[in-house]
Amino acid sequence: MDFTRTDGSVDAGQLEAVLAEIARQILDHGLGSVGSMGQWGCTSIQVEFCPDRARQVIDAGACRLGVCTNDAPSLANLAGYIDHTLLKPDATLADVDELCGQALKHDFASVCVNGVHVRRCAEILAGSCTRVCTVVGFPLGACAPEVKVYEARRAIEDGACEIDMVMNVGVHKSGDVEFTRRDIAGVAETCHRLGAKLKVILETALLTDAEKISACEAAVAAGADFVKTSTGFSKGGATVHDVELMRRTVGPTLGVKASGGIRDTETARAMITAGATRLGASASVEIVSGQAAKSGGY
Repeated sequence: MDFTRTDGSVDAGQLEAVLAEIARQILDHGLGSVGSMGQWGCTSIQVEFCPDRARQVIDAGACRLGVCTNDAPSLANLAGYIDHTLLKPDATLADVDELCGQALKHDFASVCVNGVHVRRCAEILAGSCTRVCTVVGFPLGACAPEVKVYEARRAIEDGACEIDMVMNVGVHKSGDVEFTRRDIAGVAETCHRLGAKLKVILETALLTDAEKISACEAAVAAGADFVKTSTGFSKGGATVHDVELMRRTVGPTLGVKASGGIRDTETARAMITAGATRLGASASVEIVSGQAAKSGGY
């Protein structure tokens, strides 16, 4: 597709229309259908783009161009499932740089870091297939919905492609499911308008099964892209039972992320078999290399 006018300048309106169509297809197709890759599938979108037009697109305002193989993750290729995570409060810049280096080496799906590190990670990972993910309302989920919206917008502007927001656990346990839906919907609208995906952290260790189900239903109604088990900072993490319950509730196309306590290959595979399409882990290198992690936590 040619974005240039007769005078050689880029037709910004036509370019914007193409990008909007790509975003629409992503949102329409979600994660695809069950069975398309042997487990919970994913959808790929192909867009023809001529290399000699790359400079014109960059000049028009694109901040990054990337070409990825988009090989579907599998039980034999666990790295493609993993959000390589570093959320410790004492994480140094050197730790963040090491995290990104490991992600580049192993081709993890993303790095998941606190918001202050998003821009740094985006710069390090520019041009790679590893995305930048960050957390919002973390780890308690108890801030105002407007604050979560601002956090998400700022993170996306800094280079985040995925947002993991913590829902307001206390309000949800109080029975106000409509508040939960609105809380999620505000962040979902911001994410999708700016081209990012939203994962909603339920903190399943603090919920009854009935509350987990209603939280999943609220996330679906609000337009979230994933539901996620845990922050890794509460009294428990992901369990096979919770992943299976979440998968049954959200259906085959929404993403399910298992996080918290996943520290070896066997556990990672069990979560995927239960229906997880993404894993959050700090022990990512150990998982893909078949080693046991030495310590817990994010």
